[in-house]
Amino acid sequence: MDQEKVNILLVDDQPAKLLAYEVILKDLGENLVIASSGREALEVLLKTEIAVILVDVCMPELDGFELAAMIREHPRFQKTAMIFISAIQVSDIDRLRGYEMGAVDYVPVPVVPEVLRAKIKVFAELYRKTRELERLNHELEDRVRARTAELESSTAKLRESEQRRSMAIAAGKMGSWDWDWISGDWMWDEGQYRIFGVGPESFEVNPANVQALLHPDDVDQLRKAIAEFNKGTRAYETEFRIVRPDGEVRWCVGTAAATVDESGRVVRVSGVTVDITERKRAEERQNLLAREVDHRAKNALALAQSIVRLTRADEVKDYVNAVEGRINALARVHTILSLSSWEGAELSRLIDEELAPYSLGDQIRLAGPEVQLLPATAQTLALALHELFTNSAKYGALSTRSGRLAIDWQVEDELLTLSWEESGGPLVMAPKSRGFGTRSLLASVESQLGGQAQFDWRAEGLLCRLEVPLTRRTATAGPGKFDTGGSAELQRASG
Repeated sequence: MDQEKVNILLVDDQPAKLLAYEVILKDLGENLVIASSGREALEVLLKTEIAVILVDVCMPELDGFELAAMIREHPRFQKTAMIFISAIQVSDIDRLRGYEMGAVDYVPVPVVPEVLRAKIKVFAELYRKTRELERLNHELEDRVRARTAELESSTAKLRESEQRRSMAIAAGKMGSWDWDWISGDWMWDEGQYRIFGVGPESFEVNPANVQALLHPDDVDQLRKAIAEFNKGTRAYETEFRIVRPDGEVRWCVGTAAATVDESGRVVRVSGVTVDITERKRAEERQNLLAREVDHRAKNALALAQSIVRLTRADEVKDYVNAVEGRINALARVHTILSLSSWEGAELSRLIDEELAPYSLGDQIRLAGPEVQLLPATAQTLALALHELFTNSAKYGALSTRSGRLAIDWQVEDELLTLSWEESGGPLVMAPKSRGFGTRSLLASVESQLGGQAQFDWRAEGLLCRLEVPLTRRTATAGPGKFDTGGSAELQRASG
């Protein structure tokens, strides 16, 4: 099935550059929209849905920074991806200014066609995925509305049946009652006693005892309902809560109708009570599900965006492979969590998923108990394991047939300790700089999970230890016997 094309806006005051960009981006198969000035670009945006904006920094009348600021002021375009093209050397201050204005990346001139196509492709795909998630959210909202309408329809039908006492008794979660307005005598049937969690042998039906079972916040509205009958009202319906003697709170809908004498005076009030607790809980679950889906979609998009922005590589192919690898790792853990209805994921399953792309035979040894991880912990730990496996396969023990890797883990006092020990591979020395993998691993484990990521750069192979709380808590800093200043990317020792 062909993907729906997205619109890419190209903004430059020089026709030759616009033609060059069209030629470079033509192979992407997207719709290319041209604007030769900032004002023309604004007119296009107001008429067309744009996925990515490629804009020249230096333009007369409105430069790229000013155009970006005007675009971001409009609520419709606050999340539109903008890439700046600059023919001059851009300082860090200018870059910071561009990012503050809403730029997601810079492309220097002369433009490398492969780099430009790769960047545009990434943001076009991100836009497409975002629109798909929005569509799914709308479908979920429609289903929730349909379910709500169905519940309202069921309630209407139930209201009709509530007028007949025999049906109320037979339904199990319904009860009927009768109140002699003159003498004050009450009559409850078996269903009414069952709803309130009391029995006729121990509970005397009178106004004081009934009020004692009502939720304190709902007493006033029922008093007002009684007052309405004295004012001429002949029927009344309301939702209210009761608190059973065992402390359980139940939701009910009550319908009451008055019987009057020849003078119009109320002589009797009869009613039906329906326990709607399960319906209320179902509505709460639906609302929670809608909020949870929205929350997870936003989190996934934010994480994917950070991966795209922060990944660095000297070659376009390496850049694309790095981004795809990290996003695939995120997708794999999402699949595991979906199968468990987002209850959690087993640590051994995460490791097996990361091992799947490799044919390593007996090079890897795993040992540890079954550990169930919370969804947020599973996502973060999956990305950390992906970085460790990727770097080991490139530079460490898994890059040679003689290399060995031992992964051990244990749990004590709700603290997961995972040991990663490499041996038999190339000689290793501590790297001098931190890449994206290191920064993301340290930041996610230490900042997000409140744990520690520690490295020991031994010549015979990396020894890494991850300490991860299995319950959410604030990270605690403290010295360890490992050096935490290194990179998760191994380097072979030279000479």
